[in-house]
Amino acid sequence: MPEEIERILMRQLAGYLAMPIFVVDADGNLLFYNEPAEELLGRRFDEAGPMPAAEWSTVFLPRDADGSPISPDDLPLMIALRKHQPAHRSFWITGHDGVARRLGLTAFPLEGQGGRHLGAVAIFWVVPT
Repeated sequence: MPEEIERILMRQLAGYLAMPIFVVDADGNLLFYNEPAEELLGRRFDEAGPMPAAEWSTVFLPRDADGSPISPDDLPLMIALRKHQPAHRSFWITGHDGVARRLGLTAFPLEGQGGRHLGAVAIFWVVPT
């Protein structure tokens, strides 16, 4: 199936933005994250590459303030995919570089013309501790 134009445009836009952006398809597979996201995730996208939701939702060790793991289904990006609505949460991750960071993350569904569900997008930032 050819790549949906909306996902192509979202990826292109993300490449120009200074905010960290993470883009997934309708099945939750990672399609792209931009250069500002690379700095927070501790690995260039060219090195990490596309990956299924089961991998990216756990590889960064998402956890609450008390250190307890966050279920992949409770991550904002998965909520945006499943419920087709925006979601927000602050949580800790450990990047590929071994650095723990507290992030604020807002995710929203990516919908095409005619209501086609194409995936979701996350915008995130470091929350000062």
